[in-house]
Amino acid sequence: MKQTTLSAAPPRLPGTDGQPIFGRFAGQTGAIDWRQLAPPYARSRLWRRFHHKRWHYVALYTEQVFCAVAIVDVGWTNTAFAYAFERQSGRMLAEFSQDGLPGCTASLPHRPTGVSQFRLLGKQIHINTADQGTSSLTLRCGEFAIDASFGPAPAPLLLAAGPVADGAVHATQKSGGMPLQGQLRVGGRTLALDGGIASFDYSNGLLARNTAWRWASAHDLSMGFNLQAGYFGAQENALWLDGRLYPLGAARFEYDRNDSRAPWQISTDDGLLELSFMPEGERRGDKNLLVAASRYVQPIGTFSGWVRSAPDQPRRAVQQLAGVTEDHASRW
Repeated sequence: MKQTTLSAAPPRLPGTDGQPIFGRFAGQTGAIDWRQLAPPYARSRLWRRFHHKRWHYVALYTEQVFCAVAIVDVGWTNTAFAYAFERQSGRMLAEFSQDGLPGCTASLPHRPTGVSQFRLLGKQIHINTADQGTSSLTLRCGEFAIDASFGPAPAPLLLAAGPVADGAVHATQKSGGMPLQGQLRVGGRTLALDGGIASFDYSNGLLARNTAWRWASAHDLSMGFNLQAGYFGAQENALWLDGRLYPLGAARFEYDRNDSRAPWQISTDDGLLELSFMPEGERRGDKNLLVAASRYVQPIGTFSGWVRSAPDQPRRAVQQLAGVTEDHASRW
């Protein structure tokens, strides 16, 4: 069987006729503006206000630490979080989580490039992604600070777009592994990020009020993958391998919900990926604000097993590739 690669990403979403362009693509898109949707996917301004969700997530990892930073706009409010996890000790060095004020504290662009930022009470997060594929991250949250630059990506970006049950449409732009430089400062310590790996996820969709997913992501500069099972089906499942990008089938996650630090087993139904995930630690949260709720666990650890680009291609060993899994359910 011939190896399958992806078509080039469209320059914008939706198309000039107002219709969404569904599929998986390689490369960077421009504006993702669901206000331009035509029937049958068009929704009223009021409906979009409560169902339009955007987030910008960045992961930074070295042999010492794993950091994750996210800014989330759920339409009627916004939030942000960040953490730094020390891998050898298995403990959190720093955590930040803050709900914002509607229309005031967070801003995200209607495109994967540009500036995403969160500011409140002296705390700030600033993510800047340039058209050339380079990005920077600045975080100032008390004694927790990050200054990082990363990119460009050695492999194509993934763009996935598709319909969403009980919502309308969703699109996500994700990177493979990118070279990382910078530093983390926490508790009087300064830790170098130079030589590490970064990846990002910019997502923009009109989602259902109740949205749930399982997710897995890990990267180095020659290999990486993104897997999701839940509200978006197999739309964003992809493998980065030796500078090329390949679609993957539906993902299956097997794990003990009562013991999230037990090993996870993850595979795809096309026979292109089979992995074991061994958690080193985790971040979790359980919020119930009556009008909204969020329950999640995000274990941090390593993946081992194998991947391949096509059923007739040799298996490539995966050995302790650092990344995360996630089990998440939101009422938003």
